[in-house]
Formats: sequence, structure tokens, C-alpha cells
Amino acid sequence: MISVSDFRNGVTFELDGKVMQIVEFQHVKPGKGAAFVRVKMKNVITGAVTETTFNPNDKYPTAYVERKKMEYSYSDGDLYYFMDMETYDMIPIDKAILDDSFRFVKENDACTVLSYKGNVFGVEAPNFVDLEVTKTEPGLAGNTATNTLKPATLETGAEVKVPLFINEGDKITIDTRTGEYLGRAKS
Repeated sequence: MISVSDFRNGVTFELDGKVMQIVEFQHVKPGKGAAFVRVKMKNVITGAVTETTFNPNDKYPTAYVERKKMEYSYSDGDLYYFMDMETYDMIPIDKAILDDSFRFVKENDACTVLSYKGNVFGVEAPNFVDLEVTKTEPGLAGNTATNTLKPATLETGAEVKVPLFINEGDKITIDTRTGEYLGRAKS
């Protein structure tokens, strides 16, 4: 059990059978009346964010979310298979659970699989990945000083905007959280 007065950012707890994670919290002591805790929380399974207030003396069951490193192996239709690095078991995960950042993940990349009581509810892609540009328009000589961007298709099929000097075959680093080009990959 966790007391509301012990709430901190990132803490997970059960509320009415749902797993909630604290996004923001604020202890409030009004001039009149009892103190309370204002909380912005996210349902970890649906992603819905809500705000509510709690009495600081209330207690809720702690929810233990398991975070396990697994290697993405392959996809078969709407199922994506991940391998447990310790037991070598293959776990199928439905495409609906994967978020937008997964478009930058290629086979054999390590991801973090999130589960609660054995039920997988999310997959976190690595924050940064190095991918090869498979298709883009050729850059023009002398166009290195502008901030002009052009579309490029990566080896995973994802499209991003890159500077004009990037050519097909170049390896670039992408931030999977924003989908932005960060620079050329270091060899």
C-alpha cells in the first residue's frame, strides 16, 4: 500500500481496478480547510490522462509494472514477436499495443516490454536508433548552410525530414520519441 502523501512522479498504483501512474502531483494547504493532494495521472493501459484530488491520508495498493528488455525478432501479420533474452521464449504482441515510435525499430533491436500481472500493455522503443536512408532526392552542392529539409525513407519504411546534404546509403540517428533527425550516425 502507498499513502497519498508519498506520491511522487512515476509512482504506479491501483485505483478502482485500473493501473495509474503519477505524471504530476502537488501538495496543497489552503488557508481554510484540510490539506489535499492534486494529482495528474495517466492510465498506463489506455494512456488516458486525468486530474483529481486525494486526501493525503488515503492509501492505495502499489501496482508493480514489470519492465523487461526483449529483442524484436519479426512480424507476422498483426503480431510482432519479441524474444526474452534470458529464456529465449518468443512472445507475440498485437500491433494495436505498439505506439508510433515502433516504426523506427528494426529486427534484432532491444525494446522494453511493459506488463502488469502478466498482461503486456506497452512496448518502449529505444530512444535513439541509427538507420540507413534507403530513398531520398539527391542533395545539391552548396546547399549545406540552409535549414531546408527534404523527405527521406529509412530502412524500416518510416519517413522523416532530413537536411539536403543527406544521401541514399547514409546512416543517420533518429530520436524515436519525436521522429526527428539528430545527425549522421557515428561509425
